[in-house]
Amino acid sequence: MSGPATAATAPASPLLRRPGAVAAEGRDAGIAAHYGDPFREQRTLTEAVGLVDRSHRGVLAVPGADRLSWLHSLTSQHLTGLAPWQGTEALVLSPHGHVEHHLLVADDGATTWLDVEPGTAAELAAYLDRMRFLLRVEPADVTDAWAVLSLVGPGTPMAVARVAEVPPAASSTRYGLTPLDGGGWVRRMPWPGADAADLLVPRAAVEAVVDRLGVPLAGVEAYEALRVEARRPRLGLETDHRTIVQEPEWIPTAVHLDKGCYRGQETVARVQNLGRPPRRMVLLHLDGVSDDLPASGERVTVDGRPVGFVGTAVRHHELGTVALALVKRAVPDDADLRVGASRARID
Repeated sequence: MSGPATAATAPASPLLRRPGAVAAEGRDAGIAAHYGDPFREQRTLTEAVGLVDRSHRGVLAVPGADRLSWLHSLTSQHLTGLAPWQGTEALVLSPHGHVEHHLLVADDGATTWLDVEPGTAAELAAYLDRMRFLLRVEPADVTDAWAVLSLVGPGTPMAVARVAEVPPAASSTRYGLTPLDGGGWVRRMPWPGADAADLLVPRAAVEAVVDRLGVPLAGVEAYEALRVEARRPRLGLETDHRTIVQEPEWIPTAVHLDKGCYRGQETVARVQNLGRPPRRMVLLHLDGVSDDLPASGERVTVDGRPVGFVGTAVRHHELGTVALALVKRAVPDDADLRVGASRARID
């Protein structure tokens, strides 16, 4: 299985100096896994509001008059009509329709911002630079200057009001943007949970913004648990080098079916019309007999035969041990599955 680099290229977060911080490893290196109590942090994100440091994500800035039409031609999303102060999601596909990059998009009227999986910004920036030709665009990797933070929980709108210049458009508009005091923006997110927002802030101002927000910190483990519950795929975990957009169900979130003429579009249309993707993403409930969570990429089997792989496994404060997995489409919902020594069933 292939995917993005497992080490983040962003600078280590200053929030790792906060009390109780335990550093994450692997692809989430550079931020906190938790601040001493992952289950309490999950409940905070579910019942109140918490701040999750996701400053290890890559950030690209694309200014220029042709930016939206250019990105429209390169991605799976319809971007020519994207209004100022609005965002969306998009994918970059291979010529054969396999998912290469997942982009969270935000446009402030002058610049289109792309935040991406840790460790993938340089590769995406190099691809975009090759595709510039004579268009008026200036894509740049600005990961070292800008950081992504996430607010999650029903108290998100109230917290955002402490740092936003105007009442947050994010409180009412899907992926809507609002400018932040001191630069950057807040973007309403439809996941994880009913109330969430991403903030783009100057990296030098991360601690000041966190202090102004005045909400508890939660680690990336809590965020990932809610992401798994929401069944939202993550590039390089719920994907491999063969993944097509219908398998993790990136339609319609990141794929617009009424546009064509982008790399990989033929595969998207063919599979959509036939309705037969070879695999599907599922939520697995594991029996928890093992103290260790399954690793990303661990095989899912039926009667000893491999039928898929685990993407992300978590300990959820209500659901117990659960995992997102990519399995063969023909695997029945009531199949007796195994992941290592654990039995698993499809939700």
